[in-house]
Amino acid sequence: MGAALLRRELQHRDPEVVVASAGVLARDGSPATAGTVKAARDFGLDLHGHRSQAATRDVIAGSDLVLGMERMHVREAVVLDPRAFSRSFTLKEIVRRGEEHGPRQPGETQAQWLAAVHQGRKTVALLGTSTDDDVADPTSDWSTDHDSMASEVDDLVLHLVDLLWPNGVE
Repeated sequence: MGAALLRRELQHRDPEVVVASAGVLARDGSPATAGTVKAARDFGLDLHGHRSQAATRDVIAGSDLVLGMERMHVREAVVLDPRAFSRSFTLKEIVRRGEEHGPRQPGETQAQWLAAVHQGRKTVALLGTSTDDDVADPTSDWSTDHDSMASEVDDLVLHLVDLLWPNGVE
């Protein structure tokens, strides 16, 4: 869901950005859940053809930015490639920290912006769970639903795109 929403938004801002989806607990080839497919459809996205792909060390190492929905996802990505910590965030965390730092400025590279947003982080912050950092997963948390999760992720993606790819900054 997150990758599809981000891909959709970046079509307008920076269509050359490649957005891929890989999961730390994913079994290769699994389809999106029925609830996720329905929620995505409400946002104009078709996930019927989506098949999961497991995150690997090569996938993490080759990514300029790694986003997870939960601290656990980021923690597992950093275990796969410890060098990825400075460019690996939960979606909520990067938006929160990005809003504190401010949007990327003309002449500032994505790597420079990420380094500034990363400044002061400690790996210990990846332990446990946090409502400040984790998007509730309706497949494992029965207190949330797919529509609420999709709405939250859509809002976070819009904020992230405004921060990292503001109009006029390439």
